[in-house]
Amino acid sequence: MAEGDMPDGELFSLASYNIHRGIGADRRRNWGRILEVIRALNVDVIALQEVETPTEPAPAAATLALLPRLTALGYEPLLGPTLRRDYNDYGNLLLSRWPIKTRHLLDLSVPGREPRGLIEAELEQHGQRVVVMATHLGLGMRERRAQVAQLAARIDRWQSQPSPPPLVLLGDFNHGFAWSPGLKPLRQRLSAAPARATYPARWPLLTLDRVFYTGLQLKAGGVERSSTSRQASDHRPVWAHFA
Repeated sequence: MAEGDMPDGELFSLASYNIHRGIGADRRRNWGRILEVIRALNVDVIALQEVETPTEPAPAAATLALLPRLTALGYEPLLGPTLRRDYNDYGNLLLSRWPIKTRHLLDLSVPGREPRGLIEAELEQHGQRVVVMATHLGLGMRERRAQVAQLAARIDRWQSQPSPPPLVLLGDFNHGFAWSPGLKPLRQRLSAAPARATYPARWPLLTLDRVFYTGLQLKAGGVERSSTSRQASDHRPVWAHFA
């Protein structure tokens, strides 16, 4: 499809992609491959995890050369750093071709564990609102349980409105199996796009990356399976198209 085109009846498309700081299966950082995968996805909104963004002053090695090239594709970036370091920040990034009306960054960190966060954005296009929540959960079971509880509370907050908008929650949930019981609070509140293996990228076995939604009709969903996506990161991206 050309940029901006949609299949008949499609309203909204999105993807989630853990880019592993741009480091691919060959252990080399290559932003060109990441950009190629994102361009091929051609979605309205994409949530990225494990993103490094430069702070000032930043040496060339820490510069995210990807960011200006993404804005050239029509994406507005919404940064959600969870770790701040001398030369770069690290964390989540939400990219949207829909105008971002409101934005919030929420701390999902658990003491003693790597900091984690949630990007929450309300988007609007042609009078249609959609709330997008993008995250990357922790590695520990108890840690994830606390983070899922926080996500459930945010979902309940939106769903308690008199006219709740459609809502999509996506990201790297670090739950390896399709019906992981730790995600039950989310499945009780939201529908789930079919969970398919995304990790490791070369031979995917674990369903770490997922899309949950409500108020929308899922038209299609899947995992990007191009040869580039097999090499560009240690995850493959998941995508979903809605009516």
